[in-house]
Amino acid sequence: MATFHVAVDHPDPDTQDITTTYLGTVDQAHIDRVRAIAALPGSARHVKEHPRHEGAFMVLRDDGDLDVYEPTETAGTHEGFVPTLSSMADAPHPASGAAYIDGVTRFGDQRIGGPMDTPLEPPRAVWHTTESPAGGDYFTSIAAYLMRAGVEPQVIYCPVTDRLGQFGPLNLSARALKNDGTKRTNRTGKVCIQIEVLGRAQAPWTKGFNPKAKPNFQRLLTAIRAHGIPDVWPVGAPPATAALATERPRTTWENKGGHYGHSQIPGQDHWDPGAIDTGIVPGSPRSADGGAAPDTGSGTYTVRAGDTLTSIAAAHRTTVAALLSLNGIKNADAITVGQRLRLPTTGPANPTAPLYEPFPGTAYFHPGRRSPLVTALGRRLVELGFGKHYTSGPGPEWTEADRLNTADFQRSRPELAGDADGIPGPRTWAALKIPKL
Repeated sequence: MATFHVAVDHPDPDTQDITTTYLGTVDQAHIDRVRAIAALPGSARHVKEHPRHEGAFMVLRDDGDLDVYEPTETAGTHEGFVPTLSSMADAPHPASGAAYIDGVTRFGDQRIGGPMDTPLEPPRAVWHTTESPAGGDYFTSIAAYLMRAGVEPQVIYCPVTDRLGQFGPLNLSARALKNDGTKRTNRTGKVCIQIEVLGRAQAPWTKGFNPKAKPNFQRLLTAIRAHGIPDVWPVGAPPATAALATERPRTTWENKGGHYGHSQIPGQDHWDPGAIDTGIVPGSPRSADGGAAPDTGSGTYTVRAGDTLTSIAAAHRTTVAALLSLNGIKNADAITVGQRLRLPTTGPANPTAPLYEPFPGTAYFHPGRRSPLVTALGRRLVELGFGKHYTSGPGPEWTEADRLNTADFQRSRPELAGDADGIPGPRTWAALKIPKL
């Protein structure tokens, strides 16, 4: 029968330093009881599987401690329970200042990351959810879990208690994202501030959340803005379900600053933080000079860094086609920072109206076909990072470059691998989500 080492991580309530107590070994029957107790309705215990060690898991406790279980055949000696993951940092942290939020709780030795790989690229913030309960002392048990698993963000926040913590300085990298191939996603941009919010994606934490009553949340937003991160969502609002979490455009991620969900970043497979309210995160937008943005209720909007017509349309419940027509714009890419756009003043767009172009049929795509829809397809491929075969354009005529880029897109999605002939079928078209012309 399998046996497991058992230990308890205990964050000191004053210093938040973590001490570990090794408790010995238990058998599989004990493990089964632990899991069964955690699965009971209303249980204050919550199981989190270890993201890297097969068979190992941890139990979050509402008293702030963390129970740790690891199979003896993979754990080695019990000395492996001493939390040493933070010693893996490759650069010292700077002195306190802009890198730290005023009054924040500091966990660990603040040595989780290093310098950014692309410091000349725009800054961004990434929102995660811990997929755990919130409130109580889960704040400290979750912090212990993130350090134990070696997946720390810079920031942890509890929306119930307004508790705010940091694992490292804001201007160095975190460890909460997977690499995108050989690219170190955690180190993209001037800064990449990652926030783990206690809660679950399926029940967005912004529902019923009053930011005016949460001073630490306001301090968090102030710190994010102080690093130059604009109040925009370049890929639009985070998706509401795992099935909708298909928008992870590399070109957008690498070139546009702003706010992103974990679900919107290339190389990831999570769908958190769910459909959080982008009117709360990051809150009321600001103009380029830091003041309040023009009242969108007046029918105008000022373009900010990182905006696209797609993101503007989504934020104002309209369509790209409506914005193009209303502002006399012929090219969806021809918007500039500071430009004032007119918005529809007749209220939100009909929620039943289609937002995307309907599938025209596989036979539509053949040599010699010329259509604005082909141009829109090409632009969408470029936006998603699949435009390497274009030497010019994309344009209205279906070409071999269109087919090759479509095939690259199909091969990038496991569910489309069987369709990778470069000709859009129904599933490929649905995944592309080409905005209504």
